[in-house]
Amino acid sequence: MTESLILPTHMAEARIKQRKAAQQSKQLKEKKRKPLETMSIPKPTGWRIIVLPYKAKEKTKGGIILSDKTVAESQIATNCGLVMEVGPDAYQDEDKFPNGPWCKKKDWVLFARYAGSRINIDGGELRVLNDDEILGTIDDPEDILHALTV
Repeated sequence: MTESLILPTHMAEARIKQRKAAQQSKQLKEKKRKPLETMSIPKPTGWRIIVLPYKAKEKTKGGIILSDKTVAESQIATNCGLVMEVGPDAYQDEDKFPNGPWCKKKDWVLFARYAGSRINIDGGELRVLNDDEILGTIDDPEDILHALTV
């Protein structure tokens, strides 16, 4: 025999209101959260570049869901990101960059594993790189993904 708890009507109604308010609050917070690409990003000074590292997909083309460890390993192995901001002095040194800038805003770039400084943000991190730490540009980050995610 199971026992059930019987609440007075006014208490049950108050609990229902609390749950509805909590759900609405949660939905408002989710709606207010901006995607990383539109967040307020710090303006780099001097020759620095702000890069948003690429976040690997959590599912393969065949539909296999990858573990968090595998996704993290592929992010470490990839080392590419989207240029979010370019500092005012980046690529201005004609002796160092005789052919002009190596990248511009909205380009996908490659960089070394430990290059730059890391800024933790909600949902990931930003990298602050020097202009000469960019190794190359790519069209699509999925072209160079780690073998585990293909």
